[in-house]
Amino acid sequence: MKRRNFIKNTAASASLLTVAGLSLHGCTNVKKHITILHTNDVHSHIDPFPKDHANFPNQGGLARRASLVANVRNENPNTLLFDAGDIFQGTPYFNFYGGELEFKLMSMLQYDATTIGNHDFDNGVHGLLAQIPYGKFDFICANYDFTNTVLNGFTKPYKIYEKDGVKVGVYGLGIALEGLVTKQLYKETKYLNPYEIAHDLEYTLKVEKECDLVICLSHLGYKYENLSKPSDVLLAAKTRYTNLIIGGHTHTFLKTPTKITNVFGNEVLVNQVGCFGVHVGRVDFYLDLETIRNKAQVLKV
Repeated sequence: MKRRNFIKNTAASASLLTVAGLSLHGCTNVKKHITILHTNDVHSHIDPFPKDHANFPNQGGLARRASLVANVRNENPNTLLFDAGDIFQGTPYFNFYGGELEFKLMSMLQYDATTIGNHDFDNGVHGLLAQIPYGKFDFICANYDFTNTVLNGFTKPYKIYEKDGVKVGVYGLGIALEGLVTKQLYKETKYLNPYEIAHDLEYTLKVEKECDLVICLSHLGYKYENLSKPSDVLLAAKTRYTNLIIGGHTHTFLKTPTKITNVFGNEVLVNQVGCFGVHVGRVDFYLDLETIRNKAQVLKV
C-alpha cells in the first residue's frame, strides 16, 4: 500500500438503517476495508426513551447500541468505535454515579477512544480524574493543555490504531471552555488554537507516521453563524491530510456527512449523529493500492 499516496478519488453515500436492516453491499477489487463507528453527546442516556416520547419514541439505549456494535464487528472485524465527547450529564445516572457507570459501560462496548466535551468537566477536573480509571479506552484531546492540573498525563494528543495493516491516526480537539464551564471546574486548563493544533498533528500522522487514514474527534461544534468561532466545517476547509471529522457539541443530526473541500482540493467528511445515543454513525473506508473510497451510514438505535 502506498501510504504517501493521498486520496485521489472519494465517493460517499448514506442511509438510515435500523439494527435489523443493517447491510453492506460488496465492492469489487477491495484490498482493505475499515469501518468507523461513532457516537457523540450521549449525555448519560443509558436507558432507551419511552414509547410515548415526543422526539425519540422507543429509541436509544446502551444495550441496543451494544448489539448493533457487535453485529457490525461480526460483519467486519476491522472496526473502530469512537466518541466525540459530552459523555456526562443529562440523567440521574450521572448525578448518582458521577460518570463511573458511563465509563464502565463504554469499556464493556470496547470503545477505542473518546475526546473530552465541556460537560465532561461538570464535576471538575478532579471529578473527571476520579472516573478515568473506569474508562478502558484512550482519552484523546490535543488542544487542552492540562500541564498544571491533576489531569496532566491522563490524556494524549493522538493515537495510531492498526487494523489489517492499515494505520489509522486519530487526534482530538475540544471547544473553548471559557463561558461554557465555570473556571473553578476546569482550573488551569489552557485552551490552544484548534486550527494550529490540527495542522501540526495531521502532518505528524500523515507525513511523519505514514498513516493511511487521519481522523479528528472534535467537540468544537458543527458550524456557527459567527464565523470567528472554530467549528468542524471551518476546520475541514483548513485541513490538508484529515479524511474524517467526527463531531459533537451542537447536537446536529446529519442524514449524510457534509463534504468539504480542503486546502489540497480533496474531500473531507464531517459527520455528527445528534445526541443521546439514538443514532450511531458508520463510515466504511475501502482502500486499494491507489485510492480510498468511503461509504457513510447512520444507524438508528
